[in-house]
Amino acid sequence: MKALTQEHYRARLARVLDHINAHLDEGVSIETLCDVAAFSKFHFHRQFSAAYGIGIGRYLRLCRLQRASAQLAFDAHMSVTEIALAAGYDTPEAFSRAFKESVGRTPSAYRQSPTWVSLLLPYPFILESRSATMHNTFTLDQVELVDLPAIPVARLTHHGAPSRLHETIRQFIAWRQSVGLTRAVSATYNIFHVEQDTAPEDFRVDLCAGTDRPVPQNDQGVTATVIPAGRCAMLRIVGCANDLEPAATFLYRDWLPGSGQELRDFPMFCRRVSFFPDVPEEQAITELFLPLQCPGRQGAS
Repeated sequence: MKALTQEHYRARLARVLDHINAHLDEGVSIETLCDVAAFSKFHFHRQFSAAYGIGIGRYLRLCRLQRASAQLAFDAHMSVTEIALAAGYDTPEAFSRAFKESVGRTPSAYRQSPTWVSLLLPYPFILESRSATMHNTFTLDQVELVDLPAIPVARLTHHGAPSRLHETIRQFIAWRQSVGLTRAVSATYNIFHVEQDTAPEDFRVDLCAGTDRPVPQNDQGVTATVIPAGRCAMLRIVGCANDLEPAATFLYRDWLPGSGQELRDFPMFCRRVSFFPDVPEEQAITELFLPLQCPGRQGAS
């Protein structure tokens, strides 16, 4: 009974985190959060800080600043003023002071050279609870066999240290916007040529935007290619998908050996259906595809 009581208590607090993540654009009141958790307003602040090591007010500010850092890095069409207002600050100056205090650089300096850092790393209990509610526990029945058509894409390859991937992402986003292939009108794909833990100089991933238009000559190195048609195992990940290794490991270790399927000679790839900061982090959707041989070719080798 004690274990069940503790689990129920943690679940009530986790509902608070879910509500905050889903309503960052709104005025999140303490009264509402107390109702979500079914806690008394006279004790809620202490219960939250005792459980997570951070006050609820600071947690709200850090969540909004974390989203703001992603918008500064990847949403070039948003001005600093727009990002400041979305983060709940009345003036860009107030936002700049708070951002510099938390991140160590002004918003403008960060936009010029972003480096992704989780502002919640000093609070491991928060990260543990968010991870438990925002990541799937995968099961075999979640894997679908799908037959995809050939997908023409515009591709920019990142080749080198994973720590510099964000620079290539920003370059690709700028190119997409310049030719009208924004995320709103063009599907986003990533093709993973090697594992993330490979030697940094060998790391390679393709950033892709679906399009059947000719790719104009450009200085960024974007070229046209095709994700070939074929059968795939597809696993849908709901929530934060910055790290797809757990999902990939599940497909290779748990699903593939008993599936009777054979792998096709093409890398694993994914489609970013929706992602943070366009939607709240727990609503992001990623479809991970494991290319398979067609049934008639299995065992041919």
